[in-house]
Amino acid sequence: MMKYFLWLLTTLIVVTMPSLAFGDYESGTAAFDRSDYDTALKEFNVLAEQNDPRGQYAMGLMYDLGTGVPLDFKEAVKWYKLAAEQGHPDAQNNLATLYEEGEGVERDSKEAAKLYMLAAQQGNFDAPNNLGTMYLNGVGVIRNYVTAYMWFHLGEMKGDKAAKRNRTFVETRMNPEEITEANKQVGEWMQKYVK
Repeated sequence: MMKYFLWLLTTLIVVTMPSLAFGDYESGTAAFDRSDYDTALKEFNVLAEQNDPRGQYAMGLMYDLGTGVPLDFKEAVKWYKLAAEQGHPDAQNNLATLYEEGEGVERDSKEAAKLYMLAAQQGNFDAPNNLGTMYLNGVGVIRNYVTAYMWFHLGEMKGDKAAKRNRTFVETRMNPEEITEANKQVGEWMQKYVK
C-alpha cells in the first residue's frame, strides 16, 4: 500500500510539474515588470494555450508592444481576439484600437466602436475616452456631442485626465439642455453597468 501511495504521489508530481513550472499569470506579470521577457513569454504562452484569457491578452500585449518578441500586430490581433471573445475587457479595448488604426487587421471603425462599448460595459479604464473620441469626431458612429460628453464624463469619473480634458472641450460646443441630457445619460449608464 505504501509503495502504491509513493508511486501515485511521484506520478502526480511528474505529471503536474510542467503546469506548476509555467502558466502562472502573477509570475508572468512579475517577470514582465522586471523585464524578464523570456520568462513572461513562457508563463503567458502556457496560459494562452490553455485558453486562459489573461494569458491570451498578455501575449497580445507583448506582440502589440514588441516587448520580448518582434512587433507583430497580426499576432497581437490573434491573441487579443481570443481573449476578447471570452469577455476580457482590456483585450476588447486593445483590439478595438487595432481595428480603429488598421494595424494587423483591416481598418473597421464600426467594429472598433462595438468593442470599445463591450470593454466600457465591463469597466475598462480607457474605453470611455476612446468611445467619446469616436462620437466627438463621428468616426465609426454618427457624430453626437451629447454621447461624446457622456463617455468623457464616465471616463473622467474613473480618473482619466484625458477624458476630463475632452469633456471640458466638448462642453464648449453644447447648450445647457444638451449638457443636462448628457448628465442624465451618465446616470442611466451608471445604474445599468456600475455595480
